[in-house]
Amino acid sequence: MKFYETMFILKPTLVEEEIKSRIDFFKDIITKNGGTIETCLDMGMRNLAYEIKKNKRGYYFVIYFKAEPSFILELERNYRINEEILRFIVIKYESKKEQKAWQSLVNKANNKPEPKPQKPKKTEIEEKEPAKEAE
Repeated sequence: MKFYETMFILKPTLVEEEIKSRIDFFKDIITKNGGTIETCLDMGMRNLAYEIKKNKRGYYFVIYFKAEPSFILELERNYRINEEILRFIVIKYESKKEQKAWQSLVNKANNKPEPKPQKPKKTEIEEKEPAKEAE
């Protein structure tokens, strides 16, 4: 299983119920094809940087998931078929460094604090030695 992030922009003309049904549709596609959704990030309605198909706004939604590489073609095919999707992107995280970044994004989306590396504590001996040198 590989680590993926997908973001898609829905048309602003959709009603809330239609937006929810489209989001659930794509979540179902991921889970039915053996993927596991780690978390989702609902970014809401935003202004687009430039007009896309005569729309100046769009509804942004991000899904972080794990899936087999062969499934991505099916997901992209469904994005292209759907007329309510203005734009989409699927990002693959391959290296260990990228996977660590993916995990931190998932934690951030879940509002979990990132684990910070602990500094080694100085012993009493190390603290006293610099004081002797100063004298």
